[in-house]
Amino acid sequence: MVRRLRKLREAAPTITLILASVVGGIGLWQAWSIVNHLRREARTNSAIYGSIISALTDDVSDQTGILLSLAERIRGTGIQIIVTDQRGRISACSNLPFAPDPCAEGELGDPRIASYVSELDRSNPPVVTANGSQIHYGLTDVARKLTWLTVFQLGVLGVAVLAGGWGYRTASHMHRDRLWVAMARESAHQLGTPLMSAAAWIERLRDPEPDAPKIAKFLRADLDRLERVASRFERIGRPKKPERVAMGSLAARVVNYFEPRLPKHANKVNININAPTTGPMVSGDVVLLEWAIESLVRNSIDALSGRGGNINVTVQRTGELVEVRVQDDGPGVSIEVRGNLFEPGITTKSGGWGIGLALANRIVEDVHGGQLRFEAIENGALFVSTFPADAG
Repeated sequence: MVRRLRKLREAAPTITLILASVVGGIGLWQAWSIVNHLRREARTNSAIYGSIISALTDDVSDQTGILLSLAERIRGTGIQIIVTDQRGRISACSNLPFAPDPCAEGELGDPRIASYVSELDRSNPPVVTANGSQIHYGLTDVARKLTWLTVFQLGVLGVAVLAGGWGYRTASHMHRDRLWVAMARESAHQLGTPLMSAAAWIERLRDPEPDAPKIAKFLRADLDRLERVASRFERIGRPKKPERVAMGSLAARVVNYFEPRLPKHANKVNININAPTTGPMVSGDVVLLEWAIESLVRNSIDALSGRGGNINVTVQRTGELVEVRVQDDGPGVSIEVRGNLFEPGITTKSGGWGIGLALANRIVEDVHGGQLRFEAIENGALFVSTFPADAG
């Protein structure tokens, strides 16, 4: 039962599309039916009008025959009509929904006709003639069909709205669940890198002659990174802590952390930094800014995984903006995903969860009022982050 319900939820968008198509098709067919009905009605009314004018202007015409012909034409329109005299007695009727038809057999005293008068009057007020007679009328067959069709169309539309709402809610839950999973994977990845690195350095300590000062330095870096990772996740959803940040030294710190941990032999990856040692300055949260730059660098490292290549990180000030450019000569980004590249769940890597670029985009644009964009280059990919420069 649960599995069937899940499949039904997943099919909700398709069901909504089908129902919307049905509503649209019914609407077109309904409009076409109305147009055709109006054409037939105009032709019938014109013929009736012409017959009346002919009877009025031709002194020798068979007026009785013309009137009978008009009555037959009106009966042919399908309009339900009951005519009562001044005393309320039935004097004529046509197109009533009874079988056999008492009007056609001349049985005007049929009690069904008298009871049907009140039903017609509930739909339309009767027309009073000059001699006091009353014409009680209803809808034509076409009008009745269109009325039921409209009710059916509204019902289908209501079901489509419910299915659409259900589908949207389901999609929101799926999107939220995917984000939770992605964040869990991201946290595991963030913590896993320094833990694996620390484990490797500990193994180095078992060498006969370990370089203890060097190993201690790298272990200290891994511990610092663990502290920063814990701080990052603690800061998610909270207001930023603005301070003056030197983007050059921040980018250099990110590069210096990754550089000794990149492949050095098979599929070698080189990373280069071109940034001033101090500045350019921006106002922002140093923990989140470092996370954003690190996500972009790690994205390039992942793009070069299994093939090797070069990564260039450049920090520069251009007018009132500070630019951080991360470029690699990997396979680049396919055209199909470029439009949604910074949305959660969009990834170009098999097994990836598409959270790194989404986090970087949120940090750069939503938190710091900057801009993160992808620029297509001939070989590889280029991500450019721009921030308002801090005047100091």
